[in-house]
Amino acid sequence: MKRIPFEKPTEHYDERLYPIDEQLCSLLKQRKDTSNNNPGFPPLEHISKWAEKYELYENLLRTIFGVLRDEDDFRPRVEPTNFQKYIPVLKSVEKEQCLYTVTCIRQYTNASVVNFIIEWEPGEEEQFPRHSYWHLWLGEEYDCRQTGGGGSEGHISYNFIVSPPLPDDISGLDLIFRETLTPFKRKSTGLEIVMHIE
Repeated sequence: MKRIPFEKPTEHYDERLYPIDEQLCSLLKQRKDTSNNNPGFPPLEHISKWAEKYELYENLLRTIFGVLRDEDDFRPRVEPTNFQKYIPVLKSVEKEQCLYTVTCIRQYTNASVVNFIIEWEPGEEEQFPRHSYWHLWLGEEYDCRQTGGGGSEGHISYNFIVSPPLPDDISGLDLIFRETLTPFKRKSTGLEIVMHIE
C-alpha cells in the first residue's frame, strides 16, 4: 500500500519557535540513542504527572509517545521498480492445520517481493482460524514490510517488499515469518514459520 504524499496542513509558522523545534528534534534523537531505538511506553502515571506539570492534554502526550514507539513505520519506503525476473522458491511448511507456501520471489532493480500464501480447510463455523498479522524477517540488513494481502475461503496471501533486493542466488537464505496479533510487531502469538532455501 502506497503512502499518501504529505501535505503541509497550513502555511503559517511562527518563526520564534524555530530554536524550540530544533531542540525538540535534538531531544528526540537523544531519546532514540539512549533507548537504543526501543523506548517502550511511559507508565500512565508519568503521563498524567507531565500533563499536569506542563499544562498539556494527557491524550496528546499518549498519542505522541505512541507515535514515537512506532518510529520504524515512518521510515522511507521503497516501491519496487523495473521488474527483472522470478526466482522460483517452491517451499511449503505445514503447521497447525495450515499450509504455508512461498512459490517465488519477484526481483526488481531496487527491491524484491516475497509472496506468502496460507491455505487451510475451512470449517462450517470459521472462515479463517484467527485474525492476525505477519512479518517477514531476513536479518538486520533487510527492511521487510507487508504491503497488504487478500484472500477467500480457505486461502489468503500477503506480499512483502524487501529492500535492498535479495541476491539472485538465494541458497542458504532463511525466510522467517512471524505472526502477531497487532500490526506493529507486538503481541506475538509465538507462531513462526521458517523456510530454509537449499
